[in-house]
Amino acid sequence: MTTINKHTLSNGLRIVHHEMNSTQMVAVNVLYDVGAKDENPAHTGFAHLFEHLMFGGSVNIPDYDGPVQLAGGENNAWTSNDLTNYYISIPAQNAETAFWLESDRMLSLDFNEKSLEIQRGVVMEEFKQRCLNQPYGDVEHLLRPLAFKVHPYRWPTIGKKPEHIAEATLEEVRDFFFTYYTPDNVILSVTGNIPFEKVLELAEKWFGPIPRRHVPVRDLPQEPPQTEERRLTVERNVPLDSLYMVFHMASRKDPDYYAFDIISDLLSNGRSSRFNRHLVQEKKLFTSIDAYISGTIEPGLFQIAGRPAPGVSMEEAEAAVRAELHELCTRAVAEEELEKVKNKFESTHIFGNINYLHIATALAYHELLGKAENIDQEVERYRSITPERLQEVACRTFVAENSSVLYYLSDRPKC
Repeated sequence: MTTINKHTLSNGLRIVHHEMNSTQMVAVNVLYDVGAKDENPAHTGFAHLFEHLMFGGSVNIPDYDGPVQLAGGENNAWTSNDLTNYYISIPAQNAETAFWLESDRMLSLDFNEKSLEIQRGVVMEEFKQRCLNQPYGDVEHLLRPLAFKVHPYRWPTIGKKPEHIAEATLEEVRDFFFTYYTPDNVILSVTGNIPFEKVLELAEKWFGPIPRRHVPVRDLPQEPPQTEERRLTVERNVPLDSLYMVFHMASRKDPDYYAFDIISDLLSNGRSSRFNRHLVQEKKLFTSIDAYISGTIEPGLFQIAGRPAPGVSMEEAEAAVRAELHELCTRAVAEEELEKVKNKFESTHIFGNINYLHIATALAYHELLGKAENIDQEVERYRSITPERLQEVACRTFVAENSSVLYYLSDRPKC
C-alpha cells in the first residue's frame, strides 16, 4: 500500500505526499484543475497557451528554466481537455528551488505584450505544424465536432483555429490566469526523498501567502445521448486512406471505464490482439489498426483508427471492424484472454509506481478524480471486470446509432 499524506492550506491549496527513500530526487507536481473544456467556445486554445506562458517569466523571476537547470533539475508540462499539469524533478537538497519557482508563477505571471507575442507565435506555429501541415493533422478537428454537439470536448486542446490565439488580448489572458491559476484550484503533489514535515514547511512558506481567488463553479453543457449514426468523408493530400470510428463511452470516474480500457487492449494491444491477428495478419484487410480510449474525466470516446490495405474499400474495412466489435457482444471473452490483459495492466501499474515522478503525477490525478488513496485500488478495479461485464458494455456501446465514422481519403492518384 502507498503511504499518502495530505493537507490543505488555508488558501485552499491541496497537498498530497509520498516519501520514497529509494531515490535522492524529489518530484514537485502542480496540477491546475483547468483544461480546454473550461474555455470560451469563441476563444479556444487558452489552456494550452498558458502551458507556454507559464515558462515566460513570473512576477519576480524573469527566467524559469535557468534556476531549474542550475539546481540540477528537469521540468515539463502538458495540457489536456480536463487539466493542465506542471512538474519538476530535482535533487532532494534543492527541493526548495521548485517550491520557490512554482509559487512565484502561481502568484502572478509577468504579463506583458512582448511575452504574449512570443508565446502566441510559438503556439500558432505549433498549430500549423501539427494540424495544418502534417498528414492527418486535422483528424481531431473533424472527429470531435462530429461526435460532440454541445460539450466542450468538441474542440481539441490546441484549440479550434489559430485565429483564436492570434486574437487573444493581454486582458483576456490575464483574466484567464486570475480565474483559474489560483491556490484553491490546485493540487500540489510531492514525492521522493523528502519528509512530509518538510513539504508542509516549504508549502506554507512559499504557497501559503498566495490569496485564494474563488474559482467559479464549473457548469458545462452535458452532451445528450447520440441517437443516430454520423458520417463524414473528406479528401486530403495524404499517402493512404484512413478509417476513423468513435463511440461514446463512460467517464473516467464510472466503473465501466475499466471495461472500456480492457476492451481497447483486447482489440489492439500487442501482436496477439484481435485486430492485429484477425484484420492485419490473417485477413490482411489493414496494414495497421489501433483502438484506444480518451480517458477523459467526463464521458468521452472509444476510438478506432486504421489504414486499410491497398485494394480494400473503406466500406469493406469498416464492415470488418464492426464484425470484430459484434463478436465482443455475441461471445463472451475467454477467461484466459482476459487474464492476459489484466496481468499486463498490473505489471505496468507496479513498474510505474516504482518511479517517483510517475507517482507524483498519478497521485495528483487521483486526488482530482476523488482521492489520492484510490491509486491502490486500480488493479483491483481492473481485476473485478468479468467477461459478462465486457459483453454487456460492448453490446450497449458498439451500435451504429452511437457511432461517428470518418472516411479520410487520399486524393493522390492511385498507382
